[in-house]
Amino acid sequence: MSDSFDLNGKVALVTGASSGIGRATAEALAASGARVAINFHRNEAGAQAARAEIISAGGRAIVVPADVTKSSQVQSLVEQTVSQFGPIDILVNNAGSLIERLQILELTEERWDEVIDLNLKSAFLCSKAVAASMMERKTGAIINVSSIAGRNGGALGSIHYSAAKGGVITFTKGLAKELAPFNVRVNAISPGVIDTPYHVQFSSPEMMKTYAGMIPLGRVGTPVEVGKVICFLASDAAGYLAGETIEINGGMFMD
Repeated sequence: MSDSFDLNGKVALVTGASSGIGRATAEALAASGARVAINFHRNEAGAQAARAEIISAGGRAIVVPADVTKSSQVQSLVEQTVSQFGPIDILVNNAGSLIERLQILELTEERWDEVIDLNLKSAFLCSKAVAASMMERKTGAIINVSSIAGRNGGALGSIHYSAAKGGVITFTKGLAKELAPFNVRVNAISPGVIDTPYHVQFSSPEMMKTYAGMIPLGRVGTPVEVGKVICFLASDAAGYLAGETIEINGGMFMD
């Protein structure tokens, strides 16, 4: 049974992996045996710290910078990963952010486009960049990171973010239908309130206390808990899952 979670020999690429869920996922994949490419855009220190943690635990990891909203940089990211580790078996589309809370009358077209690109377009570009190789080899797993905001519309000031994350869920289903005949599985996760730098930046302590009171398990989640579910989706243990979005929210939202 334990072999179902063994990722030895696999190559994984995690976008936005310098902190929070991305970093925890990179470390979890490495602990399961995968060679991991840690992508970052601005937080190189966090990415290098994640790599150091993986190396110290006996794993293998590289750090690759890229703005995953730009197709040319995504292509370079994939090429660098392949040149150092080999063909990509696991893609985790984790890069994303709210950037700032804005309600409809404050939200500009430019900010809307920026948030949609970062959270949704990036998943499209990265998936497209690895799809041909996965289809040719008839193996692969793509895991997209959505959010509870994509289910419930999010807190006030996050309609741009929640719209993008809702799009991620729909994108997951459509891509899963395309790639399933090639034995490439596409699934998503939808985290609820997780203790990450996202909430340090965008949620006040009062908001976090209110959120915790709405969660049946009585607490916010941890990045490690989310990373473990992503590892499950990347592994053979999830071999018959395609087009699914797993809710990780302590019971705050039940689909």
